[in-house]
Amino acid sequence: MSRKVSFAVAAAVAVGLPLVSAAPAYAHGYTTSPVSRALHCKQGTVQNCGPIQWEPQSVEGPKGFPAAGPADGTICAAGDSRWAPLDDPRGGQWPATRVQSGQSFTFSWTLTAAHATTSFRYFITRDGWNPSQPLTRAALESTPFLQQDYGGQRPPSTVSHTGRLPNKSGRHLILAVWDIADTGNAFYQCADVDFG
Repeated sequence: MSRKVSFAVAAAVAVGLPLVSAAPAYAHGYTTSPVSRALHCKQGTVQNCGPIQWEPQSVEGPKGFPAAGPADGTICAAGDSRWAPLDDPRGGQWPATRVQSGQSFTFSWTLTAAHATTSFRYFITRDGWNPSQPLTRAALESTPFLQQDYGGQRPPSTVSHTGRLPNKSGRHLILAVWDIADTGNAFYQCADVDFG
């Protein structure tokens, strides 16, 4: 290799390095109310979760749900195989937060890195869904029962949204979706609830 070519390669690498290290910090967060599967893993309430126990805030995948986003069966893990234990229904035995049909409920997030936000949306499973199967779009109501729009604003590190739960009975799953405004991603959190 000639000295001119070697110098050109070294210069290109040197110029490119600052660009790689200057990547923006991405948002991260998880739901604390109702307690998400990711948080149950972090707290040790559920075992054999893999690396999600150290990174409950990292369940990030493509946004655009339900038209786009993670594939059916991988929704709770945001389509990321590192978090696949979140998609395992564990025979419908994930710990569930007790709630009441139609009650006012406050949904809470802990954000470890806030980001410009489009919205927070909350979906719930349909009556008759099967809690022993991985989550699919067909198992969810087609529209969110609660949505909070942020218009690109950056939320604080602790975020709460209050809304009325749908009229349901028995076990259900709530999918919380945090849509990021300035990236192509969203954060997904699945929380098991029991309406009794």
